[in-house]
Amino acid sequence: MEFKMPERVQNSHKGTYGRVLNVSGSDYMMGAAYLSSLSALTVGCGYVFLCSTERVIDAVAAQSQNIVFCLLSDLENQVKAADVLLIGCGLSTSDEAIEIFRRAINSVDDIPVLVDADGLNILAKMNNIKLPEKLILTPHPKEASRLLGVDVDTILSDMEYWSKEISKKFNCVTVLKSHRTVVCSKDLEIYINNTGCSALAKAGSGDVLAGIIAGLLAQNCNEYYAAKLGVYLHGLCGDIAKNDLTEYGVLASDQIRFIPYAIKKLL
Repeated sequence: MEFKMPERVQNSHKGTYGRVLNVSGSDYMMGAAYLSSLSALTVGCGYVFLCSTERVIDAVAAQSQNIVFCLLSDLENQVKAADVLLIGCGLSTSDEAIEIFRRAINSVDDIPVLVDADGLNILAKMNNIKLPEKLILTPHPKEASRLLGVDVDTILSDMEYWSKEISKKFNCVTVLKSHRTVVCSKDLEIYINNTGCSALAKAGSGDVLAGIIAGLLAQNCNEYYAAKLGVYLHGLCGDIAKNDLTEYGVLASDQIRFIPYAIKKLL
């Protein structure tokens, strides 16, 4: 299929392109908060608020002046002010993280929510939480196995089938990640991505993808289209980056650097 980027208009400001609230990171997993925040900005959203611990905020602020920061004590107010909630990248699965997850989800009104990484591991253990209507889950096969209570080999045996099972169980758009990522809509429509290479097989790659999709959601893409376009762009980042850096040498931070080059392919 052919993809188009969200429209940009000259008479615009940062609010035109949306506000992502990124509830990510923990004291020993700070990089995920940085990667997911910066990738959302690089794909075109107006601004990202990173809501995390003081230690994470200090570490991310030392790496980038492009991100706005807020403390977890103000989480509920920040969710109400956001256009998109991204939650889970490097969050951990501690008791504190579980409570943060519950507070954030319970504060959502009518905005898209993307749950990734540790957010998925927390969700897999929860039975009594009301999930938002506009929901994207982005598991890799191990996370999918936890969400569905089946083993990883079973997930790998039929990725399309199990992506549909996740979408049915959680009433969500599912992004089941692999070398050929499967995206399943709430209506069980399937898209199989054909971009990407082994250059993306690095720690932090999933955080970049989560940020890309969240940034597209902030620019008013619907959940299914944002997920499809996001995985396509992310794959292109790897395909382009390998030409300069080889499939061995592409880091997650390099993937962000190549987002503009992937976008240029669509303009």
